[in-house]
Amino acid sequence: MSRERHGGDARHGLVLAAAIGGAWAAVHVGGIFFWRWSPVSALLAPVVVLAQAWLSTGLFIIAHDCMHGSLAPGRPRLNRMVGTLCLGAYAGLSYGALLPKHHAHHAAPGTTSDPDFHAGAPRRALPWFGAFFRNYYTHGQIARITAAAIVYLLLGASLLNIVIFWAIPALLALGQLFVFGTYLPHRHDDRPFADAHNARSSTLRPLLSLMTCFHFGAYHHEHHLSPGTPWWRLPAFRRETLARR
Repeated sequence: MSRERHGGDARHGLVLAAAIGGAWAAVHVGGIFFWRWSPVSALLAPVVVLAQAWLSTGLFIIAHDCMHGSLAPGRPRLNRMVGTLCLGAYAGLSYGALLPKHHAHHAAPGTTSDPDFHAGAPRRALPWFGAFFRNYYTHGQIARITAAAIVYLLLGASLLNIVIFWAIPALLALGQLFVFGTYLPHRHDDRPFADAHNARSSTLRPLLSLMTCFHFGAYHHEHHLSPGTPWWRLPAFRRETLARR
């Protein structure tokens, strides 16, 4: 990839990351500290929660690009800083702990060496989700979330608002990431996988692909073919790949 392409991708990725992160922060602060409950706001709350769940998924996907160095190509410190911030804000996750696990996933996808794969139940969602949850959610993360919640309470936030506008969106995003970004692309069925990446893409249109998991479900095989391609370039990568055939 040319230096000009690297620079353009970095600028584009950073602008998108700032937009997603800024929107998430606005909803997070506004919901936790300034939301006032009324019959009207109670009706609006589910919409805000779903929007925040999608933005929370976006934070994880930004951090995922950072793990591959594709958010800001050639700038490892910036990738690590942004990835650490996004995972911490999303759910108190540790970038340092997740980084080797994710690279282990790419080294042996869909095998017993893959921390994202459940070899004991390669077709069943619930046992796989249980293993996925236990693998990524730790006592350290719970301690970080608890400490943040205590600070929020001391600053005047209500526990209800913390649960509604942080905990629930984070859990919904976890489900979104698991279903569209892990289970559906890597589950076993009667069809063979195309290659050793043991990953499938889908035929979702780009807008729906964006809404489900920032393109990492519909273009998951493409991601494994080119891990350094940022999330927003995956549809173009598929078009370019098909055009070369």
